[in-house]
Amino acid sequence: MSEIPIQVQLSALPSNPGVYQFYDSNDKILYVGKAKSLKKRVSSYFTKNHEYGKTRVLVKKIKTIKHIVVATESDALLLENSLIKKHQPRYNVLLRDDKTYPWICIKNERFPRIFPTRKVIKDGSEYFGPYTSMKTVRTLLDLVKSVYPLRTCNYDLSEEKINSGKFKRCLEYHLGNCKGPCEGLQAADEYHKQIADIREIIKGNFKSSLYYFKHQMKSLAADMEFEKAQRIKEKIEVLENYQVKSTIVNPKISDVDVFSIFSDETHGYVNYLQVSHGSIIRSHTLEIKKKLEESDEELLQLAIVEIRQRFQSNSKQLYLPFPVVLNSDLKTTIPKLGDKKRLLDLSTRNARFYRQERFKQMKITDPDRHAKRIMAQMKSDLRLSVEPRHIECFDNSNIQGSNPVAACVVFKDGKPSKKEYRHFNIKTVTGPDDFASMEEVVFRRYKRLLNEDEPLPQLIVIDGGKGQLSSALKSLDILGLRGKIAIIGIAKRLEEIYFPEDPIPLYLDKKSESLKIIQQLRNEAHRFGITFHRNKRSSAAINSELENIDGIGEKTTEQLLKDFKSVKRIREASIDTLAKSIGMSKAKKVFETFH
Repeated sequence: MSEIPIQVQLSALPSNPGVYQFYDSNDKILYVGKAKSLKKRVSSYFTKNHEYGKTRVLVKKIKTIKHIVVATESDALLLENSLIKKHQPRYNVLLRDDKTYPWICIKNERFPRIFPTRKVIKDGSEYFGPYTSMKTVRTLLDLVKSVYPLRTCNYDLSEEKINSGKFKRCLEYHLGNCKGPCEGLQAADEYHKQIADIREIIKGNFKSSLYYFKHQMKSLAADMEFEKAQRIKEKIEVLENYQVKSTIVNPKISDVDVFSIFSDETHGYVNYLQVSHGSIIRSHTLEIKKKLEESDEELLQLAIVEIRQRFQSNSKQLYLPFPVVLNSDLKTTIPKLGDKKRLLDLSTRNARFYRQERFKQMKITDPDRHAKRIMAQMKSDLRLSVEPRHIECFDNSNIQGSNPVAACVVFKDGKPSKKEYRHFNIKTVTGPDDFASMEEVVFRRYKRLLNEDEPLPQLIVIDGGKGQLSSALKSLDILGLRGKIAIIGIAKRLEEIYFPEDPIPLYLDKKSESLKIIQQLRNEAHRFGITFHRNKRSSAAINSELENIDGIGEKTTEQLLKDFKSVKRIREASIDTLAKSIGMSKAKKVFETFH
């Protein structure tokens, strides 16, 4: 595959939050960064005059830009951290200070401590996170510790040492922050019940804790201890508003491969996310060209084998959008809800964005291939027998019933062919009658093409609903073209697509290329018709202003406009100048009218 120019890659980037990666000519990763808008942030590297020399050197080395779309800026922050740790790009300063993100640890001990940490140690302890800021962790831990008395010392509270009386109660016990398990004043079962409640709070399940807090608040209020009750109420409000889901995925999800597919008429796009310790460490999308109209199931099956071999994945757990036959030692899950479903949705979103990116690049670098894919998609979406390489769209313009006109615009291979646009003055219809006007214009257009032996379109688009479509069909019937040219109507309100003799409209996906082409046709026909209508009304007003002068007729008006170009210049001209154009007698009448 030939190298894609940087400007082409930039133009195809989405405006969504995500993480971008820069690669050099040897496909070595140079830099990983996060962005609220990928398009704006990445483009800024190539449009700004950078103050620092290293940034200028980095930009010169960039040959390939890759990106991963995520749901929020917070997710982008965490994903950036994961990718930097994995790839260790040369130009990332985060590597030097080894910045990591905080977790909440429930230590694997007889009386577990709960504390924040930036290191995850595999010793059987539980870790929740990572969180985007230590402030969030502190707020949550302060809340937990204010409700549940927990030990903070790092003593080894084994049953033998407690029974031997080795430890003494500290200040925390006397302040009411600890119940003294070091001296056997709190049973291990009671302590672990507290830990279970805290674990649910950290996970986001506040139901039992809220019940406990509300009961405590009511009791305090009943005892007239309103200040304490108010403090409990504030904690309830914090719990109810707190968003515990600040991680990319649930930290329990580890060593998992996520696959999704998004396809069109000619290609399939399979996205792969590799998840380790609750974070995404790799994203890759494989583009597969269809040969024999393969199903999504077949394409996904082929892609899973290819991608797992390419990246040497040993994961035994796969999340998939639908069942696929794979090796029996692999466990597949079809998520429907929760964190697993959100992961699958994120993978699908990346596949869709990759397809859009390829479309934008192809439109610039290989327009013929792009047009072919668009035409194939329209053929499928609109149930046509052939690709609509030549499309014509009609629109009427008769504002306030005056100067009725119509417009016909022509698209070739999905692009406007402006030299073939045509205007029509309505000749046989009196008054504002859209249906009769449409019937006249369609008849005149294709009567002429038939007489001149010009090529006919594969598709006619009528701007309007069933009424305008029926009128256009009458003309096709008279000309014997019914069934030889496909014809549809598009209604403005809900973008309904109507077919002949079918009362039920078709609703295309709002993001589909087919609907975008039809909308562009409709908008272009409307613009072209309105412009012609406006010019015609303006011309009529000018002629009327001059012809209302006694003794000035149509020919004199034409001569004046030919020589002076506008009424303003005629008004400002002297009698002698006017006389050179139309003679002294008529010049005096015109001059006296304006002065």
